[in-house]
Amino acid sequence: MTLIRPLAPADEPHWRTLWTAYLEFYESAVPEEVYATTFARLSDPDRPQQFAFVAEQDGTLVGLVHVIQHPHNWRLEDVCYLQDLYVAPEARGTGAGRALIEAVYAEADRRGTPSVYWMTQEFNAEARRLYDRIATLTPFIKYQR
Repeated sequence: MTLIRPLAPADEPHWRTLWTAYLEFYESAVPEEVYATTFARLSDPDRPQQFAFVAEQDGTLVGLVHVIQHPHNWRLEDVCYLQDLYVAPEARGTGAGRALIEAVYAEADRRGTPSVYWMTQEFNAEARRLYDRIATLTPFIKYQR
């Protein structure tokens, strides 16, 4: 069974392992200062616009999701950007990824910010099979400076 709960300060070492694996999947890395700052932001109750949930199975963290709530110029209410979602390979197919997304949906609804969006890379076929079942693919293309 998968337990989904908010990220807690005691989760830092296990969160770090999961987030490192996520970054490595996308062939990326961040400096130590970014790890420390991101964890502090995600676990700070005084920063409700930035939050995280973790998936726990048998007392072990197996997944994470990071979310940023922000204003949107086309809506009165805020929207939720699901920035990072990761489930450890050994826990894939157990429903942990879906449960993490559904926790974000529920929290967004609770906050009155029902629009949740995210991006993934085109090659991420395994995750996209899940996303295609629980969300709507949009035609937008991302540009970045």
